[in-house]
Amino acid sequence: MNIRLFAAAYLINENQEILFLQKQNNARFLAGHLVPIGGHMEDDEVKVPLKACYREIEEETGLQPEQITNLKFKYIMHRIKENEIRIQYLFFGNVSRNLDLIESEEGELKWIKPDDIDHLEMTAATKEIIKHYISIGQLTDDIYVGTMGSSDNKPEVNWGILRDWEI
Repeated sequence: MNIRLFAAAYLINENQEILFLQKQNNARFLAGHLVPIGGHMEDDEVKVPLKACYREIEEETGLQPEQITNLKFKYIMHRIKENEIRIQYLFFGNVSRNLDLIESEEGELKWIKPDDIDHLEMTAATKEIIKHYISIGQLTDDIYVGTMGSSDNKPEVNWGILRDWEI
């Protein structure tokens, strides 16, 4: 079984819209999908997911770290897809809607309202993360661990809070 590591950011503006990348229809991975800003982690980033997150933000949006406020590590998501374990390190932060964004080679950048996600082409994991963040995650400083599965042939996430049991 292979392991694939991702780091991504959900960047939220003052209108509570989230910045997504609409992947090109001919993309190798998640063609046509709306995805958070992020991607695969490089070997030298495995111990510091924030480094991968900032690199991906700059590559896909042109934004610099100082243009992002309150970027916090909020989620670790696990999923098995075929012969691969996928682990996502997910951050949430704030940006201004008025910032100049670059044109990404990977697709088009779009601001999305959380209320619209059920009707858009994005992964079930992404939808579940946003729903959890809006209802619970944004209200705490906790880091959540999600395990993607299914119940009655529908996507389901089992959530837990990552805590040091010795405290």
